[in-house]
Amino acid sequence: MVLKLLRRAIEPAPSAAQVPAGTRIYAIGDIHGRLDLLDQLLFRIDTDDQARGGAETQLIFLGDLVDRGPNSAGVVQRALEVRQSGRAARFLMGNHEEVFLKALGGSLEALRFFVKIGGRATILSYGFDEAEYDRLDYDALMPELIARVPAEHVAFLKSFEDRIAIGDYLFVHAGIRPRVPIDEQSGGDLRWIRSEFLDFRGDHGAVIVHGHTITDAVEERPNRIGIDTGAFASGRLTALGLEAGERWYLST
Repeated sequence: MVLKLLRRAIEPAPSAAQVPAGTRIYAIGDIHGRLDLLDQLLFRIDTDDQARGGAETQLIFLGDLVDRGPNSAGVVQRALEVRQSGRAARFLMGNHEEVFLKALGGSLEALRFFVKIGGRATILSYGFDEAEYDRLDYDALMPELIARVPAEHVAFLKSFEDRIAIGDYLFVHAGIRPRVPIDEQSGGDLRWIRSEFLDFRGDHGAVIVHGHTITDAVEERPNRIGIDTGAFASGRLTALGLEAGERWYLST
């Protein structure tokens, strides 16, 4: 079922941006460990896709698959299964994946920060119980975490992209730095930027589709569309559908 979400932006909706003819895109917002919602949304996407008829359909995950919610390991596994199924799907690196990978690379500083931003839930999802987690200090936790995260999960997360351009849209995790050419954007900005991007009202040269910053509902502005509806807390995981000049939303 298509859910029409209320727009929070005062400005008019983004201009009539298009994707190439014959292409259908579903961009999925920040999942943050909510495997239950991801499975619901994938089912709704499949139902919607079939109802709309033939097209070259592609899924784009906007990043932040992990942290905060209860089953990050399950979300990573499900996303990996989507890729392994042969389905056209692409995955963007979120700031939470970035920190997770740094922690798995052996950085104690990154592990501490990972826990601070919601990584405890991710760690528990990889086979730790709460008593064990509470007993381990960071020095002891590090090798245990590295041992328990499957190598295929690590390789999968490392394969995530920084940005995806399709037609008049640019898909990123957090946003872009205004007035900087797309091919000169830093990975840090693409995964972490907030106010400089969110407050900018000018033309980016493409409509930017992003997550990272939570809003109560989809936020449409002339130069960007934000679809992080806070799934881990709100229970609303949102996808943006695009075909030709049409735009629609699906949500749990």
